[in-house]
Amino acid sequence: MESVIVAIDGPSGTGKSSTSKAVAAKLGLSYLDTGAQYRAITWWMITNGVDVDDADVVASAAGKPTIVSGTDPSHPTITVDGVDASGPIRTQEVTSKVSAVSAVPEVRTRITELQRSIAASAEHGIVVEGRDIGTTVLPDADLKIFLTASPEARAARRSGELKGADVHATREALIKRDAADSSRKTSPLAKADDAVEVDTTQLTLQQVIECVVTLVEEKRAAA
Repeated sequence: MESVIVAIDGPSGTGKSSTSKAVAAKLGLSYLDTGAQYRAITWWMITNGVDVDDADVVASAAGKPTIVSGTDPSHPTITVDGVDASGPIRTQEVTSKVSAVSAVPEVRTRITELQRSIAASAEHGIVVEGRDIGTTVLPDADLKIFLTASPEARAARRSGELKGADVHATREALIKRDAADSSRKTSPLAKADDAVEVDTTQLTLQQVIECVVTLVEEKRAAA
């Protein structure tokens, strides 16, 4: 298998981004953070005064921004209308509103098309991470992995990333985000039937990376 497409799904705080970037770098694959694309379109909506709580208005604006994702795992980039958005999309305001924007079917259709085109053009293969990659975006991916972890472990990791954020508040926010992502009508967060589940609660990041690399190499060898 010269080229391999790996789909890594799971909720926030399970280690998706760190694992996906490291696996892609180690195996010489491209990398795509699909969550960043949803954050980017959310940031554009906020910046342009779109009421993100009005699904009809969000739907009508979904096709306007030009979102470009760089796929180098050592330096992933994202621009919106030519502007570097890698910093602005990580603000708390975007985080609090991305679920509402992501739930709009027209937004998901637009971003899904973008994701599929990026995956199809990845010459040596790609690791794509998100919430609906194995189920909706790339249902024919060569390998599907679903990362999980306890809410407590996820909250502790995310609080560490956010430099001293309240762990309890972070846990509650993650559970709320899970509920929103899992219950939306269009492409909900879900584990694909043929995905390999990896519980990262008791694992170090390096152990998770090694586990996924092994799974990819086994898939390549079998092919």
